[in-house]
Amino acid sequence: MSAKKKDYEIPLAPIDRILHQEGAERVSEEATILLRDFLEKIAREIAREAVDASKHAERKTVNEEDVKFAISRLQRILCSRILL
Repeated sequence: MSAKKKDYEIPLAPIDRILHQEGAERVSEEATILLRDFLEKIAREIAREAVDASKHAERKTVNEEDVKFAISRLQRILCSRILL
């Protein structure tokens, strides 16, 4: 029985390209995968918060303000954890 392959929304190529654009001469596949996984977790958390905000406003559509609110909220949470 093979292990279930995890589906990712963010492909590795753009992540690798960003690392090279920022000056990396070479990038290991493991580094690219780690950064992709982290970015995807952050994106999912922002999406979850934005969806909650739109539902709270009794809307079906997530708008720019919902995403801005979600980013701001997560930044505050992150900063408060760092300062503790």
